[in-house]
Amino acid sequence: MIGIPNIKFMDLFVFISGYLMGAIPGIMVGILTWLVYGTLNPYGFNLVILGATCLGESIYGLVGWLSAKFGLGSNLPSIKLDDEAFWWTNLKFGIIGFFLTFIYDLFTNIVSVVIVGLPPIMAIIQGAPFALAHEISNFFFFFFGCSILVTSIKKIMFEGGERKI
Repeated sequence: MIGIPNIKFMDLFVFISGYLMGAIPGIMVGILTWLVYGTLNPYGFNLVILGATCLGESIYGLVGWLSAKFGLGSNLPSIKLDDEAFWWTNLKFGIIGFFLTFIYDLFTNIVSVVIVGLPPIMAIIQGAPFALAHEISNFFFFFFGCSILVTSIKKIMFEGGERKI
């Protein structure tokens, strides 16, 4: 999806890593993902922006862990597609994805314009179309992806009753 700016599965994968593996692994996946992507980014490289994106991305892993810790989705294996609880859980994941992305976009856009000497309001104005695309796509990625990934990966991780990974 590199040809579509700001629409990526990366945030979902970082969130899921924190959800399933814990705060530190989730944060590390967020940082390492951006160290790779940010260094090879076809739009260029800037150390300050790389630091901001690493920090911002790590929040997805941290909140993924917090979501698991507070029991969001803990009932997933027992609910079915036609169960209302499944859709409420998905909606909660979608809303979390949307607001995490809003915070990430606001933070990284402000850092981006401040380092070139522009006022922060310019970040909000210039970044709005990209941020909106990012936030809406992440709502749908989290809404449709979290439950399926959590359930599927847990089945693999705990196959036969013991932790495999």
